[in-house]
Amino acid sequence: MIDLVIDQRRRDLGGFEVGRVLPFARRRMVGPFIFFDHMGPKTFEPGFGREVDVRPHPHIGLSTLTYLFEGEITHRDSVGVTQPIHPGEVNWMTAGAGVTHSERFETLRRTGGRMNGIQAWIALPTEDEETAPSFDHYAPSDLPTYESGGLWARLIAGQAFGASAPVTTYSPLFYVHWRMKPGAQADLPAEYPERAAYVAQGIVEVDGRQYREGQMLVFLPGQAVRFTAVSDAVVMLLGGEPVGPRFIEWNFVSSSKDRLEQAKADWRAGRMKLPDADDQEFIPLPEPPAPASPL
Repeated sequence: MIDLVIDQRRRDLGGFEVGRVLPFARRRMVGPFIFFDHMGPKTFEPGFGREVDVRPHPHIGLSTLTYLFEGEITHRDSVGVTQPIHPGEVNWMTAGAGVTHSERFETLRRTGGRMNGIQAWIALPTEDEETAPSFDHYAPSDLPTYESGGLWARLIAGQAFGASAPVTTYSPLFYVHWRMKPGAQADLPAEYPERAAYVAQGIVEVDGRQYREGQMLVFLPGQAVRFTAVSDAVVMLLGGEPVGPRFIEWNFVSSSKDRLEQAKADWRAGRMKLPDADDQEFIPLPEPPAPASPL
């Protein structure tokens, strides 16, 4: 039933830690999901430094999906959008042929408070990798929800459990937010060939074993999966149809290594437009480390 368990790897992004889950050495993707970061949880005091902000940076070949449990982020991009995101909302940005954006913590810097959420990247199908960049925002009221027997569920994107979310997607996928009370049970059907569950909070039991916050369970195809909440728990379900192998380097995703090299050259040369509302700084392309000198 469970093919692999991935433990998040904590990374400091400059005063703000994330738990990196995907990509993983033994599992690069789950369906089209190629990147999965748990942002926080972190409590900020008012007036924290700007080094926490994510300065303008580029993407190609993917869609980013930002979803918060707590906090607020202000998104600005080269399509011309400025959009704060709050808990339960969806920011879906399609990079396609190329987009740049920033993520700022301006409200939290004024007020202080908790930051806790997930950012996922979804690889685009080969035929859509060079689509025009775009941005969509969805309110919680736009998204299907369900509640019964100690389970609360929201379909964030795609199709699952007989429901369909309005979020623009490019390939068959599902992304679901579960909140479970102790003792609640729920099943993940065997609807898609690739499926996983990330425990964002609490402890759940699957197939007689317990799993806790920071662990992603990757499932074998063909069987429904029963979850039982041992404590109050938050579980994110994700997966879908595979889109084929992808190369990933820095913020770029593509089915072509040559396309990655072109994107790197474009960013290095300043050929990718910065956000109109945030064009005073940017993140330089990380250069590979110099080879070690011979002894």
